[in-house]
Amino acid sequence: MIQYPMTFKVSSEARSGISQNWETRAESMSAPIAMSIPPEFSGPGGGYSPEDLYAAALTNCFVATFKVFAEKSRIGFEAMTIKASLTVDRNESGVPWMKAVHLAIHLAGATDLERARHLLEKTSQSCMILNSVKTEKTFEFQVS
Repeated sequence: MIQYPMTFKVSSEARSGISQNWETRAESMSAPIAMSIPPEFSGPGGGYSPEDLYAAALTNCFVATFKVFAEKSRIGFEAMTIKASLTVDRNESGVPWMKAVHLAIHLAGATDLERARHLLEKTSQSCMILNSVKTEKTFEFQVS
């Protein structure tokens, strides 16, 4: 049984300067993630940007939620591939924000195509990180 509430801790350490990359790590992991300001924001690139991690969080929450649903529903699959496209823009007040994300999901080798499609839809409405953001979300499902 899953127990709520839960706490996840992350830390970052950075030095001054837009061209200086930094590291972020989850408390539960020993390896850090190399971070940088992307070239789109006049940074050097060479590491994950906050925008990359935002899109990755949305994508991987979908994967994790689907895997749990599929396991509990006894639906097997060979592979799931998700490609995310995140649009960063300014809102009507001119404030930059993560405007929209499109997730193109391909599920290969599903043991029950109809139930797998249903679980993909259910996942798109049940993923806690996707439900926690104001970003517009669109989904494209392909099941084979």
